[in-house]
Amino acid sequence: MQLISRTSEYALRAVIWLMQEPARSQTTRQIAKGTRTPPGYISKVLQALAKSGLVRSQRGLGGGFLFSGDPAEVTVLEVISAVDPLERIHTCPLGLRQHGKNLCPLHCGMNDAVDQMESTFGKTKLMDLLHTPVKSVPLGIRLKPTRQKISAV
Repeated sequence: MQLISRTSEYALRAVIWLMQEPARSQTTRQIAKGTRTPPGYISKVLQALAKSGLVRSQRGLGGGFLFSGDPAEVTVLEVISAVDPLERIHTCPLGLRQHGKNLCPLHCGMNDAVDQMESTFGKTKLMDLLHTPVKSVPLGIRLKPTRQKISAV
């Protein structure tokens, strides 16, 4: 079951990866390897994140990408919205004219579910993904042993 797009998942993986060493610029290839994502795909995701201001890109020798936000302030929703915003249902997705803007119970419920996801993602800071004591690995990426305790920038 996939609640967010692969693009959103890859964006979250990338920012979590970059947060671990905020002063170290990393190439697309390094990020792809560390986050287990395809280099071509993560390159496009990183461009969208850079356009939103969540990451910075540097050209030239020693260039690459850096996380530019504050992990204690940036939310999961901000990352998702930068690359693939959650879609709300405003009119009948089936195009039924008799429904128009009056959603049927199913679509109304689906829209409510998206609302709850937005609320949860909007309350969850990136820092929470690293510092909540759970046995699972955040977003399936291996954290760097020396960087598991990230401080706010």
